[in-house]
Amino acid sequence: MGSTFVYKNIGNCEIKGDFYPAETANAPLLVYIHGGGLIWGSRNELSEEQIRLYNNAGFNICSIDYRLAPESKLPDIIRDIQDALKWLKGEGANMYNFDSKKIAVIGSSGGGYLALLTGMFEVKPKAIVSFYGYGNIVGDWYTKPSPFFTKMAKVPEALPKMLIQPNILSEAPIEKRYGIYLYCRQQGVWNDYVIGKNRSKAELTKYCPIENIQADYPATLLLHGDKDDDVPHEESVNMSRALVEAGVSNKLITIPNGKHQFDKEVNDPHVKDAFDQVIQFLKANLDVN
Repeated sequence: MGSTFVYKNIGNCEIKGDFYPAETANAPLLVYIHGGGLIWGSRNELSEEQIRLYNNAGFNICSIDYRLAPESKLPDIIRDIQDALKWLKGEGANMYNFDSKKIAVIGSSGGGYLALLTGMFEVKPKAIVSFYGYGNIVGDWYTKPSPFFTKMAKVPEALPKMLIQPNILSEAPIEKRYGIYLYCRQQGVWNDYVIGKNRSKAELTKYCPIENIQADYPATLLLHGDKDDDVPHEESVNMSRALVEAGVSNKLITIPNGKHQFDKEVNDPHVKDAFDQVIQFLKANLDVN
Protein backbone atom coordinates (compact mmCIF):
# COMPACT_ATOMS: atom_id res chain seq x y z
CA MET A 1 0.00 0.00 0.00
CA GLY A 2 1.42 3.36 -1.01
CA SER A 3 1.61 6.47 1.11
CA THR A 4 -0.05 9.40 -0.68
CA PHE A 5 1.38 12.91 -0.54
CA VAL A 6 0.59 16.25 -2.17
CA TYR A 7 3.62 17.86 -3.77
CA LYS A 8 1.86 20.86 -5.28
CA ASN A 9 -1.40 22.84 -5.20
CA ILE A 10 -2.70 24.78 -8.20
CA GLY A 11 -5.95 26.53 -7.36
CA ASN A 12 -8.29 23.81 -6.13
CA CYS A 13 -6.22 21.04 -7.72
CA GLU A 14 -4.01 18.92 -5.48
CA ILE A 15 -1.23 17.20 -7.43
CA LYS A 16 -0.29 13.97 -5.72
CA GLY A 17 2.17 11.12 -5.62
CA ASP A 18 2.23 7.67 -4.02
CA PHE A 19 5.36 6.41 -2.27
CA TYR A 20 6.08 2.69 -2.06
CA PRO A 21 9.02 2.02 0.27
CA ALA A 22 11.70 -0.62 -0.12
CA GLU A 23 12.64 -2.67 2.92
CA THR A 24 16.21 -1.41 2.74
CA ALA A 25 16.91 1.85 4.57
CA ASN A 26 18.14 4.81 2.54
CA ALA A 27 17.58 2.97 -0.76
CA PRO A 28 17.55 4.80 -4.12
CA LEU A 29 14.30 6.27 -5.45
CA LEU A 30 12.59 5.58 -8.78
CA VAL A 31 10.07 8.20 -9.90
CA TYR A 32 7.41 6.80 -12.24
CA ILE A 33 5.56 9.04 -14.74
CA HIS A 34 2.40 7.55 -16.24
CA GLY A 35 1.41 7.66 -19.91
CA GLY A 36 -1.80 8.71 -21.63
CA GLY A 37 -0.60 11.16 -24.28
CA LEU A 38 -0.48 13.80 -21.48
CA ILE A 39 -4.30 13.80 -21.79
CA TRP A 40 -5.44 11.04 -19.42
CA GLY A 41 -4.11 8.80 -16.67
CA SER A 42 -3.02 8.92 -13.04
CA ARG A 43 -0.35 7.72 -10.64
CA ASN A 44 -2.49 4.61 -9.96
CA GLU A 45 -1.52 3.14 -13.35
CA LEU A 46 1.75 1.74 -12.03
CA SER A 47 0.95 -1.97 -11.69
CA GLU A 48 1.34 -3.92 -8.45
CA GLU A 49 3.63 -6.34 -10.29
CA GLN A 50 6.04 -3.55 -11.20
CA ILE A 51 5.90 -2.03 -7.71
CA ARG A 52 6.86 -5.41 -6.21
CA LEU A 53 9.57 -5.90 -8.83
CA TYR A 54 11.26 -2.59 -8.03
CA ASN A 55 10.78 -2.88 -4.27
CA ASN A 56 12.17 -6.42 -4.21
CA ALA A 57 15.18 -5.22 -6.20
CA GLY A 58 15.93 -2.73 -3.41
CA PHE A 59 14.36 0.46 -4.78
CA ASN A 60 11.82 2.84 -3.34
CA ILE A 61 9.34 3.84 -6.01
CA CYS A 62 7.12 6.87 -6.27
CA SER A 63 4.36 7.30 -8.88
CA ILE A 64 3.33 10.90 -9.55
CA ASP A 65 0.44 12.77 -11.10
CA TYR A 66 0.80 15.93 -13.18
CA ARG A 67 -1.60 18.37 -14.77
CA LEU A 68 -3.27 17.05 -17.90
CA ALA A 69 -3.75 18.60 -21.32
CA PRO A 70 -5.49 20.30 -22.99
CA GLU A 71 -6.82 22.04 -19.85
CA SER A 72 -3.16 22.64 -18.98
CA LYS A 73 -0.44 23.10 -21.57
CA LEU A 74 2.94 21.41 -21.89
CA PRO A 75 5.02 24.12 -20.14
CA ASP A 76 2.86 23.71 -17.02
CA ILE A 77 3.08 19.91 -17.23
CA ILE A 78 6.87 20.11 -17.47
CA ARG A 79 6.90 22.49 -14.51
CA ASP A 80 4.97 19.91 -12.47
CA ILE A 81 7.58 17.23 -13.18
CA GLN A 82 10.35 19.67 -12.26
CA ASP A 83 8.53 20.59 -9.05
CA ALA A 84 7.94 16.94 -8.17
CA LEU A 85 11.67 16.20 -8.41
CA LYS A 86 12.54 19.29 -6.37
CA TRP A 87 9.91 18.40 -3.74
CA LEU A 88 11.21 14.84 -3.47
CA LYS A 89 14.82 15.99 -3.09
CA GLY A 90 13.78 18.42 -0.34
CA GLU A 91 10.62 17.90 1.65
CA GLY A 92 10.12 14.37 0.37
CA ALA A 93 13.56 13.25 1.55
CA ASN A 94 12.66 14.50 5.03
CA MET A 95 9.31 12.68 4.97
CA TYR A 96 10.49 9.37 3.52
CA ASN A 97 13.62 7.31 3.95
CA PHE A 98 15.51 7.31 0.64
CA ASP A 99 18.82 8.44 -0.80
CA SER A 100 18.06 11.80 -2.42
CA LYS A 101 21.34 11.63 -4.35
CA LYS A 102 20.23 8.47 -6.13
CA ILE A 103 17.06 9.22 -8.09
CA ALA A 104 16.06 7.75 -11.44
CA VAL A 105 13.01 8.56 -13.56
CA ILE A 106 10.91 5.96 -15.37
CA GLY A 107 8.09 6.76 -17.79
CA SER A 108 5.87 5.00 -20.31
CA SER A 109 4.58 6.43 -23.60
CA GLY A 110 3.73 10.09 -22.91
CA GLY A 111 5.35 9.56 -19.51
CA GLY A 112 8.40 8.22 -21.34
CA TYR A 113 8.51 11.49 -23.27
CA LEU A 114 8.35 13.43 -19.98
CA ALA A 115 11.04 11.17 -18.54
CA LEU A 116 13.30 12.00 -21.49
CA LEU A 117 12.60 15.70 -20.93
CA THR A 118 14.00 15.41 -17.37
CA GLY A 119 17.44 15.00 -18.95
CA MET A 120 17.13 18.65 -19.94
CA PHE A 121 16.24 19.87 -16.43
CA GLU A 122 18.48 21.84 -14.13
CA VAL A 123 17.76 19.24 -11.41
CA LYS A 124 18.35 16.01 -13.34
CA PRO A 125 17.86 12.40 -12.31
CA LYS A 126 20.90 10.11 -12.30
CA ALA A 127 19.29 7.81 -14.87
CA ILE A 128 16.28 7.64 -17.19
CA VAL A 129 14.23 4.65 -18.31
CA SER A 130 11.82 5.26 -21.19
CA PHE A 131 9.23 2.62 -22.08
CA TYR A 132 8.05 3.34 -25.66
CA GLY A 133 8.59 7.06 -25.19
CA TYR A 134 9.60 9.62 -27.81
CA GLY A 135 12.14 12.36 -28.18
CA ASN A 136 10.59 14.18 -31.12
CA ILE A 137 7.18 15.90 -31.21
CA VAL A 138 7.61 17.65 -34.56
CA GLY A 139 7.98 14.55 -36.70
CA ASP A 140 5.41 13.35 -39.22
CA TRP A 141 4.29 10.57 -36.85
CA TYR A 142 2.80 13.19 -34.49
CA THR A 143 2.10 16.18 -36.74
CA LYS A 144 0.29 14.32 -39.53
CA PRO A 145 -2.73 11.99 -39.39
CA SER A 146 -1.71 8.59 -38.04
CA PRO A 147 -2.34 5.69 -40.47
CA PHE A 148 -3.15 3.45 -37.48
CA PHE A 149 -5.67 5.77 -35.83
CA THR A 150 -7.30 6.92 -39.05
CA LYS A 151 -8.47 3.33 -39.60
CA MET A 152 -10.70 3.73 -36.55
CA ALA A 153 -14.12 5.38 -36.54
CA LYS A 154 -13.68 9.07 -37.29
CA VAL A 155 -13.98 11.34 -34.27
CA PRO A 156 -15.81 14.62 -34.95
CA GLU A 157 -14.27 17.80 -33.52
CA ALA A 158 -17.35 18.27 -31.36
CA LEU A 159 -16.35 15.29 -29.19
CA PRO A 160 -13.03 16.60 -27.83
CA LYS A 161 -14.61 20.00 -27.33
CA MET A 162 -17.30 18.32 -25.23
CA LEU A 163 -14.78 16.30 -23.22
CA ILE A 164 -12.48 19.21 -22.33
CA GLN A 165 -13.20 20.41 -18.80
CA PRO A 166 -13.39 24.02 -17.53
CA ASN A 167 -11.11 23.20 -14.58
CA ILE A 168 -7.55 21.94 -14.12
CA LEU A 169 -7.18 18.16 -13.96
CA SER A 170 -4.34 16.01 -12.62
CA GLU A 171 -6.17 12.66 -12.76
CA ALA A 172 -8.59 11.37 -15.41
CA PRO A 173 -9.68 7.93 -16.64
CA ILE A 174 -9.07 6.93 -20.24
CA GLU A 175 -12.80 6.38 -20.79
CA LYS A 176 -13.49 10.09 -20.41
CA ARG A 177 -10.48 11.33 -22.36
CA TYR A 178 -9.58 8.93 -25.15
CA GLY A 179 -11.78 10.75 -27.64
CA ILE A 180 -9.51 13.80 -27.33
CA TYR A 181 -6.38 11.78 -28.04
CA LEU A 182 -7.99 9.85 -30.89
CA TYR A 183 -9.10 13.08 -32.55
CA CYS A 184 -5.60 14.56 -32.16
CA ARG A 185 -3.96 11.53 -33.77
CA GLN A 186 -6.51 11.29 -36.58
CA GLN A 187 -6.01 14.95 -37.43
CA GLY A 188 -2.32 15.33 -36.56
CA VAL A 189 -3.10 18.13 -34.11
CA TRP A 190 -1.64 16.84 -30.81
CA ASN A 191 0.70 19.83 -30.59
CA ASP A 192 -2.22 22.23 -31.08
CA TYR A 193 -4.14 20.69 -28.18
CA VAL A 194 -1.23 20.04 -25.83
CA ILE A 195 1.00 23.06 -26.50
CA GLY A 196 -1.20 25.55 -28.35
CA LYS A 197 -2.01 26.54 -31.91
CA ASN A 198 0.22 28.45 -34.32
CA ARG A 199 3.50 27.48 -32.66
CA SER A 200 6.56 27.70 -34.86
CA LYS A 201 8.73 24.66 -35.43
CA ALA A 202 11.57 26.46 -33.68
CA GLU A 203 9.39 26.97 -30.61
CA LEU A 204 8.26 23.34 -30.61
CA THR A 205 11.82 22.08 -30.99
CA LYS A 206 12.69 23.24 -27.48
CA TYR A 207 10.29 20.55 -26.25
CA CYS A 208 12.10 17.80 -28.20
CA PRO A 209 14.63 15.93 -26.06
CA ILE A 210 16.34 14.59 -29.19
CA GLU A 211 17.23 18.17 -30.20
CA ASN A 212 18.47 19.22 -26.76
CA ILE A 213 20.95 16.59 -25.63
CA GLN A 214 23.92 17.97 -23.72
CA ALA A 215 27.00 16.14 -22.47
CA ASP A 216 25.53 15.94 -18.94
CA TYR A 217 22.36 14.16 -20.11
CA PRO A 218 21.79 11.17 -17.77
CA ALA A 219 22.43 7.55 -18.71
CA THR A 220 19.33 6.34 -20.54
CA LEU A 221 17.64 3.00 -21.16
CA LEU A 222 15.09 2.88 -23.99
CA LEU A 223 12.61 0.01 -24.37
CA HIS A 224 10.32 -0.27 -27.38
CA GLY A 225 8.32 -2.91 -29.23
CA ASP A 226 9.02 -3.20 -32.95
CA LYS A 227 5.28 -3.55 -33.68
CA ASP A 228 4.15 -0.44 -31.80
CA ASP A 229 1.20 1.11 -33.70
CA ASP A 230 1.01 4.21 -31.49
CA VAL A 231 4.56 5.45 -30.93
CA PRO A 232 6.85 4.21 -33.74
CA HIS A 233 9.79 2.04 -32.72
CA GLU A 234 11.96 4.43 -34.75
CA GLU A 235 11.42 7.08 -32.08
CA SER A 236 13.57 5.14 -29.63
CA VAL A 237 16.02 4.10 -32.38
CA ASN A 238 16.53 7.76 -33.32
CA MET A 239 16.82 8.84 -29.67
CA SER A 240 19.45 6.19 -29.01
CA ARG A 241 21.43 7.26 -32.07
CA ALA A 242 21.34 10.91 -30.96
CA LEU A 243 22.52 9.96 -27.47
CA VAL A 244 25.41 7.98 -28.94
CA GLU A 245 26.40 10.95 -31.11
CA ALA A 246 26.37 13.17 -28.01
CA GLY A 247 28.55 10.71 -26.10
CA VAL A 248 25.78 9.82 -23.61
CA SER A 249 25.67 6.32 -22.16
CA ASN A 250 22.51 4.56 -23.36
CA LYS A 251 21.01 1.25 -24.42
CA LEU A 252 18.04 0.35 -26.61
CA ILE A 253 16.09 -2.84 -25.90
CA THR A 254 13.77 -3.87 -28.73
CA ILE A 255 10.90 -6.22 -27.86
CA PRO A 256 10.28 -8.58 -30.81
CA ASN A 257 6.65 -8.25 -31.99
CA GLY A 258 6.11 -5.91 -29.05
CA LYS A 259 3.02 -3.71 -29.17
CA HIS A 260 2.34 -0.48 -27.33
CA GLN A 261 2.18 -1.23 -23.57
CA PHE A 262 4.11 -4.46 -24.07
CA ASP A 263 5.20 -4.21 -20.42
CA LYS A 264 1.75 -5.42 -19.33
CA GLU A 265 2.54 -8.81 -20.88
CA VAL A 266 4.35 -9.92 -17.74
CA ASN A 267 4.48 -13.60 -18.73
CA ASP A 268 6.17 -12.93 -22.08
CA PRO A 269 9.79 -14.16 -21.80
CA HIS A 270 11.06 -11.17 -23.80
CA VAL A 271 9.32 -8.80 -21.38
CA LYS A 272 10.68 -10.67 -18.34
CA ASP A 273 14.18 -10.43 -19.77
CA ALA A 274 13.67 -6.73 -20.50
CA PHE A 275 12.71 -6.04 -16.88
CA ASP A 276 15.77 -7.96 -15.70
CA GLN A 277 17.85 -5.60 -17.83
CA VAL A 278 15.97 -2.58 -16.42
CA ILE A 279 16.90 -3.67 -12.89
CA GLN A 280 20.54 -4.25 -13.92
CA PHE A 281 20.67 -0.80 -15.56
CA LEU A 282 19.20 0.92 -12.50
CA LYS A 283 21.53 -0.85 -10.09
CA ALA A 284 24.55 0.01 -12.21
CA ASN A 285 23.65 3.69 -12.59
CA LEU A 286 22.42 4.23 -9.02
CA ASP A 287 25.42 2.44 -7.50
CA VAL A 288 23.45 -0.40 -5.91
CA ASN A 289 25.28 -3.61 -5.03
